[in-house]
Amino acid sequence: MGAHPKGDAQIKDNRIAQTTLGQWIAHFPACLGSKVKDTFHGQLPFLFKVLSVNTALSIQAHPNRDLAARLHAQFPEHYPDNNHKPEMAIALTRFQGLCGFRPVDEILGFLKAVPEFHALVGNEAAEELRCSVGDPVRTSQALKKCFTRMMNCEKKVFVDQLNMLVKRVTEEGAVGKDTSSSNGDLLLCLHSQYPGDIGCFSIYFLNHLVLDPGQAMFLGANEPHAYLYGDCIECMACSDNTVRAGLTPKYIDVNTLCDMLSYSPAPAASKLFPCVQDASDPCVSLYDPPVPDFTVMRIQVPASVKQYTLAPVDSASILLVIEGDATAASAAAHSDVTLRRGTVLFVSANESVSLLITSQTGLTMFRACCLL
Repeated sequence: MGAHPKGDAQIKDNRIAQTTLGQWIAHFPACLGSKVKDTFHGQLPFLFKVLSVNTALSIQAHPNRDLAARLHAQFPEHYPDNNHKPEMAIALTRFQGLCGFRPVDEILGFLKAVPEFHALVGNEAAEELRCSVGDPVRTSQALKKCFTRMMNCEKKVFVDQLNMLVKRVTEEGAVGKDTSSSNGDLLLCLHSQYPGDIGCFSIYFLNHLVLDPGQAMFLGANEPHAYLYGDCIECMACSDNTVRAGLTPKYIDVNTLCDMLSYSPAPAASKLFPCVQDASDPCVSLYDPPVPDFTVMRIQVPASVKQYTLAPVDSASILLVIEGDATAASAAAHSDVTLRRGTVLFVSANESVSLLITSQTGLTMFRACCLL
């Protein structure tokens, strides 16, 4: 949902001459709001998605603006625009992902407990990491060396080690042994989806996050991550730039990924992104990341409320209905619009929308906008 040239949203109302959202915004740029229009040069600055992840999505990171411009200039077929792509995932169901480097003691623990992993990293790099503890600069350099060594292993070497590891964990599990010191369950799950993929070993470097519905993670530039399982709402800057390195059949760019990553170890809990209650509306929770491109609101109208006004904001917004039914009216609309699960509305800047809620269970919606 958005106006990226590779996936410009279709307008379903056939009374409107423009057929895509991008065309409509180009005709009526004031709909963005004056600050958004000027800051983002007449473009809608965000993309809004619903993801239903049944098999893991690649280990990846997104470039900052400088790197995005360089990659786009050099390899436009792989990096289709020159924008950065910070993104946020908000869980709709229980949602699993990998995000950011684990604390060093956890990585060292896996190097000790998983000889197949240690073999790929090598003695020298593993020892450097062990000796760097307590010195953040040295730790970051040593972590980069360890990760790069593993990612650049010869295919035959890592496939052999992976097969040995999977065989060992499977056999241990079969006799009732606890395989958690090898992260056994997650390893076997990823290996069943991507057999022989180097990305299976990334679970020893990256935090494994499990989000409950409503919890979020924010992924800034150069943050390694992968979505593993579950449904989420995702919002991001308007870009399609992704540097991938594993768990994917798509183009892999290991050298760029290893160079660009943020090698900052931190506990899994620090990767959760908190939402805050909107001071002016008890129905609204705000997910406001540290980038200007987007903010997401979760709007939960209780069953006891039958009329609700979507407050105007000084930004175009996209509204997605998750649960419930309502009729929407606004001064700008040709006629009332029926809202149900899955309905998507584009709301112009400074436009308020009156909702008459018809479902007995209330109404849950997500709204993406740009609050400068």
